[in-house]
Amino acid sequence: MNISSIILIGATAAIILGIGAWISFFVGKKHDTEDDWLIGGRSLPWYVVAFTQYATAVGGGIMVAHVGIGYAWGLSVFWYELFIVAGMVLIAVFATWLRRGKFATLPEIFARIYGKNKLMLTVVAIAVILVPFGWLATQFVAFASLFAEVTGIEMTPLIIAMAIISLLFVLPGGLTSVAWSDFFFGVFMVISSLLIAGYAIWQAGGWNTVVVKVPDEFFSMPEGLNLAGWPTLILWFCAVVPGTVTNQLYYQRVFASKNGKEARTSLYLSAGMVVLAGVYAFLIDIAVRSMNPSLGDDGRELAAGWLLAQLPVWMLALYGAFLMATIVSTTGSALQSVVANMVYDVRGTFVKTPTTAKQTVSMSRWCTVAVTVVAATLAIVYPQALDWLVGTYSYSASVLAVPLLVGMVIIRKARIPVQVSLMGMVFGLTGCTGAHITGTTVPYVVFGMLASLVAYLIGLAMWKPIPETDSQRRAFEQHGVSLTEKG
Repeated sequence: MNISSIILIGATAAIILGIGAWISFFVGKKHDTEDDWLIGGRSLPWYVVAFTQYATAVGGGIMVAHVGIGYAWGLSVFWYELFIVAGMVLIAVFATWLRRGKFATLPEIFARIYGKNKLMLTVVAIAVILVPFGWLATQFVAFASLFAEVTGIEMTPLIIAMAIISLLFVLPGGLTSVAWSDFFFGVFMVISSLLIAGYAIWQAGGWNTVVVKVPDEFFSMPEGLNLAGWPTLILWFCAVVPGTVTNQLYYQRVFASKNGKEARTSLYLSAGMVVLAGVYAFLIDIAVRSMNPSLGDDGRELAAGWLLAQLPVWMLALYGAFLMATIVSTTGSALQSVVANMVYDVRGTFVKTPTTAKQTVSMSRWCTVAVTVVAATLAIVYPQALDWLVGTYSYSASVLAVPLLVGMVIIRKARIPVQVSLMGMVFGLTGCTGAHITGTTVPYVVFGMLASLVAYLIGLAMWKPIPETDSQRRAFEQHGVSLTEKG
């Protein structure tokens, strides 16, 4: 690639990222309180919440791993998006209760359901961190694998560059700055995805040509939906649905909404856009498959990168900016979520030393830098994007899903003893780890979820839930639960 092409691509990406960075710094300057950093001041408009949910969900995983899924398995790619949508809909069911609770993080929900037990809250905080941390590493890998083929630059410096860029969107104002920059990125992503997918089909010779060149089973129903195989689909379902339901990134945006109704509206809208992302991935899949069927299943993660190398410079500039926007939006959200757990949950559970709001925000910024360094290092050492996604989803879901979902149902009537939650989490982790180590043919997350459910039900039989009075519930709705209370 000549120097003029590289300059054009870099300039286009710089313009898009520059606009997003300006929004981030502008918003961060006006909204720099502790609440702004953690929960967007609980006042984000529904359209901002919808697009930041979408931009958070649709990142490097869609751009690399999902394009690879469709390249190898056709219509099966839609299952992954539909499982994300199912998780979003489940969260929407509890949106009003969640918004009334004045929560800031998932551990605070557990504190409401089971009480403020240090051991439980520490385990929850660590499990909650797994998914966004896995996302963070995934985005670094996705960016590097995509642009390494186009630019000829090694993956390590590209991962480092992506890590530095990501910091620019979190450091100014936490969730508030991330959400508003995501709104811009989300709008750009929707428009760009339609243009790029349409161009890819045109470059492949048009729809009729693609249909002729791509294997028939990629389009057939219902065979095309099962090309990935039932074991893989079961793994996705058991990991992605509960993984989405236990993903703090989505909850934080519910907490940041003005009310429960707007939170539900934003979730439904973002779910529709996630399906649209699946359409984009499928069209790119079949376009690349028709032009280059020789990559094979083992090379499916190269599909998106291969397409980049075939595009004319002007389209490559747009595609490059599009990919940068999708990846940066997710890394920013993941970074902010991990830091929130470390500063507000883990530290708040054990350290009672009072800190001012300014000190807490400063601590969060330094923690953001540290987390970025660790995630980038792991991405360099272990650069498998899809494995990061599935693994972190599986372990987090095995620990959190049953205690969280069942707990949110029962808490409407009674508070549950903490022993029940601990039994579910410990056996969920044990079941998932044991199955993973032994290499079972059934997805290991299934064992984790089943072990958690059985242990949780046994726990409920041993320690009965304690009924709450109406006055206790009203007091909770009025004052909420905070793990950062001083004293």
